[in-house]
Amino acid sequence: MSQAKGKKLINTVERCVDDSLEGFVAVNPGARLLQGHRVVVRSDIEEYKASGKVAVISGGGSGHEPAHPGYVGRGMLSAAVCGAVFASPPPNSILAGIRAVGKGNKGGVLLVVKNYTGDRINFGLAAERGKSEGIKVDMVVIGEDCALTSHDKTAGRRGLGGTIFLHKLAGALAEEGRPLEEIVSICTEATQNMGTIGIALSPCSLPGQGPTFQLGEDEMELGLGVHGEAGVKRMKMLTAKETVEAMIALMTNKNSSTHLDINKGDKVAVLVNNLGGTSVLELTLMAGEVIRCLENKGVLVQRAFCGSFMTSLEMAGVIVTVMHLNDVRAKCLDAATSAPGWSPPFLAPGMTNRETPERMPADDADLSDMIVTSGEGLTVDADTGKLLYSILKAICETLISQESSLNQLDSQTGDGDCGSTLKAGAEGILKYLGTETSPGLPVTHPQNLLLSLACLVERWMGGSSGAMYSLFVTAAAAVVAHDVSATGWCSAFQKGMQAISKYGGAEPGDRTMLDSMNAAYNTLVANLSSSSPIDAFETAVKAAEQAAADTANMTARAGRASYVSKDLQTQPDAGAVAVSVWLKAIYLTLKKS
Repeated sequence: MSQAKGKKLINTVERCVDDSLEGFVAVNPGARLLQGHRVVVRSDIEEYKASGKVAVISGGGSGHEPAHPGYVGRGMLSAAVCGAVFASPPPNSILAGIRAVGKGNKGGVLLVVKNYTGDRINFGLAAERGKSEGIKVDMVVIGEDCALTSHDKTAGRRGLGGTIFLHKLAGALAEEGRPLEEIVSICTEATQNMGTIGIALSPCSLPGQGPTFQLGEDEMELGLGVHGEAGVKRMKMLTAKETVEAMIALMTNKNSSTHLDINKGDKVAVLVNNLGGTSVLELTLMAGEVIRCLENKGVLVQRAFCGSFMTSLEMAGVIVTVMHLNDVRAKCLDAATSAPGWSPPFLAPGMTNRETPERMPADDADLSDMIVTSGEGLTVDADTGKLLYSILKAICETLISQESSLNQLDSQTGDGDCGSTLKAGAEGILKYLGTETSPGLPVTHPQNLLLSLACLVERWMGGSSGAMYSLFVTAAAAVVAHDVSATGWCSAFQKGMQAISKYGGAEPGDRTMLDSMNAAYNTLVANLSSSSPIDAFETAVKAAEQAAADTANMTARAGRASYVSKDLQTQPDAGAVAVSVWLKAIYLTLKKS
């Protein structure tokens, strides 16, 4: 059975690497392409060669961008040689790169090579040819992979994220004017003081091909390579914290000949690298967990780097590299570079060694401020206060129970989180609600109650929903400050709707929460004079439910759904349905009282 080809924004499979390199130099004209080769060279290479400084070259298969062309620039690489996707570059292109940066350069050329058979052979062959032409060439091979668990010799260890550290060290040393032999010595020692481990959540696909491997929906693979080579084991999905702990445990496993010794008091640099398909949210979360994991072991994480440094097309996952620091390595990591692929951290003024900062105190940090007690409005008796307590509790519990169904409705035309957002707000209110006999909210003071709810939903619900509901109850509070009759609550409802419309820009008929609200309000007003309040409210709830259902046939003119094709708007609006849900919860509570 053939696998479906992965989707790629390319012109042709054959030209995708060349087109990508042409795009890279178009964006970064400080680099140039070598005619007839997939070789990116510093545009100021002639001036650089004249300075007598060592030229650093690296390279490998494409598909790992920004590696390797992204590291061409002052303070890193003089040239990068690129192969086809996930394929070693040919020796003739490597030799062309050596000639471009090495001819007439008294400083010589350093090749930084990852420990893959194809790379070692092709770069080695090109190096020997360069030497035969009188160019001074040396090579450092990096294989810092800690995934191998054997006790045998370390042949086969792959070059992974540590390659980026090596680019930075070699480039900074070359920029200082250090001789080739010294750079080789420092970089070789560095390769023996670093380790890398990776984790993948999903595979990648080469242009024109299907996935490179398969992972179950509930699986992750520990210790895989950047080409999708098998790792040491497959595991069920873990939390980010548990995943990092498993990665660091494997990296430091003393029973493995490939482990990295990390002890209390060690000073290290950490690189948390995106394999390509990991969101920035997940990546920075993982970086935080890596730093915490190491610091909990007494390790001093003095440098930390987080971003997309060496990807594997669209593979979801990360690789973590840890390197022991000394003064020379720290200085090299701190050195300035113009290479577009390098992403330095944002440090506080005067800071050199990284430290996790304490939280900055905020004026609103005291959550007791959520409970408003300053209003001078009307109060209600204890029984009415208990009723308001019961109504609030019912609304919250009902919204929590409807999370999944509201999310499903919202996923068609929104971002699929309407239910989760309302649940978060409801849970926030419940944190403060207390008990019926000892309520945490001012249930006998309607104005203060609504103003407190405004603070709570803004704090716990968040997003546009939190803002809208906060506007709604804030505006309503002004009315119940002086009128807590049935008509007063009805007028408060109207004021809340008007505030949403004024600041949100929507009106009834726009396929939003206002459609349910407006139907309920109009029905309630029409029936209050001729029916009991409870009967009028029952009729209003039914009108809200019908209005919510009718939004399925309406064209959205406000909210996120307005950005979506009308053809996809076939289900009721989640916000409108949510209104009918909490209105019904109010009615059922009133009916029981």
